[in-house]
Amino acid sequence: MAANNKRPLPQGEQFFTPGATGLRKAVEQRSAVPMTFLFTQVPRWVAPAVLVILLLAGFAVANPIGGLAVLPVIAFIGWLAYLSWPSLGAGGRLLRVAMLTFLVLLAATRFGAF
Repeated sequence: MAANNKRPLPQGEQFFTPGATGLRKAVEQRSAVPMTFLFTQVPRWVAPAVLVILLLAGFAVANPIGGLAVLPVIAFIGWLAYLSWPSLGAGGRLLRVAMLTFLVLLAATRFGAF
């Protein structure tokens, strides 16, 4: 017998935000396929490893290449923050805003803004 290497989807009441309209609904619907692929088809270690490597490159390389390395990390963290925003309390929202602010400032320094 062949073992099924696919992981199950996370448990929860709903995958989409109840009553979402407009931009949130469109982003959630377009995000469903990449999220499902990322969380079920790709090994668990791939996404964190790639993000850590890119972030370390952003810290280590003090020129625009370091800034380019941080941009995918900003996009991924921003995407996850946007999707999780409705279910977060004030502390979670503050943490995500602080993280994105830090990453944007890191990228800006690598591009020579400061």
